[in-house]
Amino acid sequence: VQLVESGGGLVQPGGSLRLSCAASGFTFNTYHMYWFRQGPGKEREFVAVISWSGTRTHYTDSVKGRFTISRDDAKNKLYLQMNSLKPEDTAAYFCATDPVTYGINVQPRYWGQGTQVTVSS
Repeated sequence: VQLVESGGGLVQPGGSLRLSCAASGFTFNTYHMYWFRQGPGKEREFVAVISWSGTRTHYTDSVKGRFTISRDDAKNKLYLQMNSLKPEDTAAYFCATDPVTYGINVQPRYWGQGTQVTVSS
């Protein structure tokens, strides 16, 4: 299993970014896909999850209405569209996956290396 994140960078408050996660080494359309993040001096936290079918999604409360998780099974890619970004969204963002576990208080089995998002003026 390989997960490679991209799309991070520096953005001003109120701006937008779209993160991507390129997946390989497994049957992408049968795995649940996650985004987590870890801010400076903080523990890693759940951000969003999308089911293998794409029919279910869940978000942590702090990003609801601002972030959207999506998947493109034809391209084996996961996305996180982040709008109205705030300084507190500054973190390393990680893509993760699990074939069985779906939820907001879980630890997926496989992880990417992360991409840094910095929200600052």
